[in-house]
Amino acid sequence: MSISLRTFIFLDSLQPQLASFMGKTAKGFLPLPEMASLFVEIAPGIAINRVTDVALKATDVAPAIQIVERAFGLLEVHAHDKGAVRQAGQAILNDLGTDEGKRVKPKIATNQIIRSVEAYQAQIINRNSSGMMILPGESLFILETAPAGYISFAANEAEKAARVKLVEVRPFGAFGRLWMSGSESEIDSAAAAALSALESIEGVAS
Repeated sequence: MSISLRTFIFLDSLQPQLASFMGKTAKGFLPLPEMASLFVEIAPGIAINRVTDVALKATDVAPAIQIVERAFGLLEVHAHDKGAVRQAGQAILNDLGTDEGKRVKPKIATNQIIRSVEAYQAQIINRNSSGMMILPGESLFILETAPAGYISFAANEAEKAARVKLVEVRPFGAFGRLWMSGSESEIDSAAAAALSALESIEGVAS
């Protein structure tokens, strides 16, 4: 079976909101703030089972997310020990016969800021989110990436940079999607950090 590496990204320290969001929405073993984390996305999706097996046998990490979709599969593993997470990642790369440089470089599909969100739109967004609530009058940052798995890295870096609220993050599917809210200045800072983080990722063009 030929397996292609789409997302391969290491998060050095899970931020509190992202860790809590994963704890609320993931079906696996839940991470804590400041743990290291690794997101791996591959195609075809069913092969993520093999990737999980390799990671868990290689070192002491725990999986929070394993999603098998029609086309893509996503795995997240985490641990307090950053070295253990990196070791799990290297074991995955070795098994796939590839290296980090062969991952797909992320593309930004959507990047927009809605300023002073109207009350009705805030209500619609809140009904369909699993994270913090956006309030009328706040600014809303919306980001889409391809491959999807990189959106978690963008969310984590944005949370490091600004006092914002994580409304929703979806790191799987054809596109990764992120919604963040906050004051206008903080959202501008968060958006800049997220975009800069994505631009820093080296990889091959899709």
